[in-house]
Amino acid sequence: MTPRGDDDPAAGHARALLRDATRYSGARCLALCLVSVAATGAGLLLPAALGRALDLVLAHAPATRWVLCCAGLVLLLGLLDAVQTVLTGTVDARTTAWLRRRLTGHVLDAGPRAADRFGSGDLVARLVGNAAEAGTTPAARAALVAALAGPVGGVVALGLIDWWLAAVFLAGAPVLALLLRAVSRDTSESASRYQRAQGRIAAALAEAVEGVRTVRAAGTEGRETARVLRPLPDLSRAGHRMWRVQGRAAARAVAVAPLLQLAVVAVAGVLLTRDRLSVGEVLAASRYAVLATGVGVLVGRLAGLARARAAARRLGEVETEPATAYGTRGLPDGPGRLELRGVTARRGGRTVLDGVDLDVPGGTTLAVVGRSGAGKSLLAALAGRLADPDAGEVLLDGVPLRELPHEDLRGAVGYAFARPALLGGTVGQAIGLGLPSPSPGLVHEAARTALADDFVRRLPDGYDTPVADAPRSGGESQRLGLARAFAHGGRLLILDDALSSLDTVTERRITDALFGDGPGATRLLVAHRGATAACADAVAWLDGGRVRAVGRHEELWRFPEYRAVFGDGSGLDGTDTDDGAMLGNGADPGATDTDHRATFGNGADPGATDTDHRATFGNGADPGATDTDHGGPRPVRTPRAGRAGRDVTA
Repeated sequence: MTPRGDDDPAAGHARALLRDATRYSGARCLALCLVSVAATGAGLLLPAALGRALDLVLAHAPATRWVLCCAGLVLLLGLLDAVQTVLTGTVDARTTAWLRRRLTGHVLDAGPRAADRFGSGDLVARLVGNAAEAGTTPAARAALVAALAGPVGGVVALGLIDWWLAAVFLAGAPVLALLLRAVSRDTSESASRYQRAQGRIAAALAEAVEGVRTVRAAGTEGRETARVLRPLPDLSRAGHRMWRVQGRAAARAVAVAPLLQLAVVAVAGVLLTRDRLSVGEVLAASRYAVLATGVGVLVGRLAGLARARAAARRLGEVETEPATAYGTRGLPDGPGRLELRGVTARRGGRTVLDGVDLDVPGGTTLAVVGRSGAGKSLLAALAGRLADPDAGEVLLDGVPLRELPHEDLRGAVGYAFARPALLGGTVGQAIGLGLPSPSPGLVHEAARTALADDFVRRLPDGYDTPVADAPRSGGESQRLGLARAFAHGGRLLILDDALSSLDTVTERRITDALFGDGPGATRLLVAHRGATAACADAVAWLDGGRVRAVGRHEELWRFPEYRAVFGDGSGLDGTDTDDGAMLGNGADPGATDTDHRATFGNGADPGATDTDHRATFGNGADPGATDTDHGGPRPVRTPRAGRAGRDVTA
């Protein structure tokens, strides 16, 4: 059951949208209304002129002036109809464009919440199809005035000819009113169902297109096609219901309207026999009866308005997702210290992050690790205010992110993602996205830092190559995304798994560039590889929505649960077997280290099979699961959550 308009926020937003859209095209809507009314007026004058000309012809009186008047009215009707068509198309196009701009801006202002709630495919369906339907509302309302003026004018004209004619027609008017009301109600309901089914199909199609390689690799094209088209029966039922509603309305109109017309003509004939009407007036009365029973036009207008209102309500649902509000407090000078205080975030009814406290000193790097679903990407989104926490607050240099102006916040925080969206006309513009006036030198330097300069220069037009014409691998796309983040600068750089598609050599070179020049921007790094986490100043270990521990990677490595985050519980990523990979401190990251010489700079062998009886964490503790040297002075305890940069001891 559809909620009442007073209790339905989406309906309220829909009314506001249509009101603002009508105001946006107000001048043209007024012109359309005037032209439509003028056309209706000309149509009402034509039967009277025809009747007068007929009476003069039958009386063998000069009728040239009235015949020319009739011809002029016909020409005027043709001209007004052409102008009405042009104005209707113009108003529809302008209103649709305005609605799309407004809703697109609102979706971007709302951020990822809108896509999470509706899905990208459904959002596209709303912004494209529903906006086009809702965009017809102002013109339809203007035309409805003229459509109503026709029947009203027809009844008035019948009354002017003879009041009996108007009385006969008005006796059947309530039946027409009930018919129109039922058409509007039933069409609105079925149109809503139809549009919802369209949205579900669009959402499923967008998912299938995005995962087309997975679908083909799995050989599930038929199954995926069936999934996309699963809402098709609902779409069919809703569409057929709309046709049935309009068909029943047309059938009732065919039954009621001719009866009213016949009644009017019959009474006019009786009045003609009594010399109260002339032949021309009978002709005019028959035409006015047709105009007065113009249910077909009204049914079409009302059905169109009902579909437009249903589409506007779907747009209103998007607007119920609040846009991100920004403050006016300026961001002071600072090193980029990031603080999360009691941050709790829920998604889909589940608490993903629960009371997270973190302190990242300015100029340091914090790696965030954890199993899939631990909330790493959500924490990264909260840190740069791509999302807001449900409780707690996030601060940058002591200022809550909610209180910062949009320009200050976005200028201070740079982002790189696992799958970056490369927006902009050319590759150079994609790298410089968001900068007021990116210089070629800045763009090229950022690309060199991200190791993207070489392959960009090999493109047909180098940095001027259109993004759509730039073939690239997943790793090359990530490097362009990293280059964009480096060009952006700022005091806080957030890398949300932005190194995942890079080969190990490229990743090592980029991490050297990121972390090897001493203090700089504060960096928050979502890491899935142990080698990446080992480069950070500290690691925040997320587990079960909470920070289980914060400390150096080599300190946390002693815990089997931490090692399990990176694969098989023994190696950093479980793949290195050359016994030669180093962390810059002698540590072999492979799971099969048997050289008994790898250390974390303190004698500790990172492997789970340490048998040299000499590995230590600088305190005599053997980190291996098979420690037999009996030299560990203290039992290993589960680490407590700490602040970034603070040693966590066992």
